[in-house]
Amino acid sequence: MKRVTNWFVKTINSTLGQKMIMSLTGLFLISFLVIHLTGNLMLFKDDGGASFNAYAHFMSTSSFIKLAEIFLVLGFGMHIYTAWRLTRYNKQVRPQAYAYSRPEVNSPWTARYMGFVGSIMLIFLLIHLYHFWFKYKFQIEVPATGDYKDLYLLVQTTFVKEWWISVLYIVSMVFFGLHLVHGFESSLQTLGIQHKKYTPMLKKVGLLFAIIVPMGFAVMPLYFIGVYWW
Repeated sequence: MKRVTNWFVKTINSTLGQKMIMSLTGLFLISFLVIHLTGNLMLFKDDGGASFNAYAHFMSTSSFIKLAEIFLVLGFGMHIYTAWRLTRYNKQVRPQAYAYSRPEVNSPWTARYMGFVGSIMLIFLLIHLYHFWFKYKFQIEVPATGDYKDLYLLVQTTFVKEWWISVLYIVSMVFFGLHLVHGFESSLQTLGIQHKKYTPMLKKVGLLFAIIVPMGFAVMPLYFIGVYWW
């Protein structure tokens, strides 16, 4: 038993093990993105935000969702921490650049600047959580409409009146798309999913996902700004 435990610990702490954790947590978080985007599409329903507020109320009161949030927080935490460990390891292994190198040939842009893109996404995530989750959770600047707290009005007001958040949201979605493109391809490679026929198709699906999902989120501030001005 001790030998198995030591093997497991060594595997998890190895570079390959860390990449496996990054891949699995990344794929788990992708499933959350689909659910999150699907729920947020209710913002576009022409009912004054009633459907979206009902959805937000369910998501904040359901026992099942509260349990799922624990796994979600753990998933984010492991993904971010593992990314930090891998970045730190890469810098230790290669503290100085080679005398002659052509990074533009040896690796794609998304791979070379993954740490920078990930940092932008972390900053965006913290700001996003504060303005929408934290304020809603602790009833800060969130009025009540009918039986539910009016998250729809909070989203609308935030995107329209605090223009810098809208700009940050849209720009961050561009970086998010780049993050997804590289992350999806890296996950396929790390997990050993390589097939002459199906791998190219999976990469195309990943690229399509990396375009549609960030675009779906970016449309939200554009929608509210458009409604307000026109």
